[in-house]
Amino acid sequence: VQLQASGGGLVQAGGSLRLSCAGSGIINRLNRMGWYRQAPGKQRELAATITSDGSTNYADSVKGRFTISRDNNTVYLQMNSLKPEDTAVYYCNFKRISWYTVPDYWGQGTQVTVSS
Repeated sequence: VQLQASGGGLVQAGGSLRLSCAGSGIINRLNRMGWYRQAPGKQRELAATITSDGSTNYADSVKGRFTISRDNNTVYLQMNSLKPEDTAVYYCNFKRISWYTVPDYWGQGTQVTVSS
């Protein structure tokens, strides 16, 4: 599995950005794709995920502002009303949904910087 992320950048508070992540080598089984983020000096945390059957999950801090969507094995994160605290490196993630232990796959991070 390979994940190619794009779409980060610098934006003023209140602005919008859209992240994309294209997955390849993904076998058509139930899985979850999503975005995690890591701010300087902090642990990586969930932003939003979406399963292959369309179920979504959002961190409380982004609910109502971020929207995750998916087109086959490409996942998008529309980020509106951005705040300085959204500044982080955003990482795309893929994981099969299984009763067994399965690996996480990560894309390269993309920097999102929100200026006040």
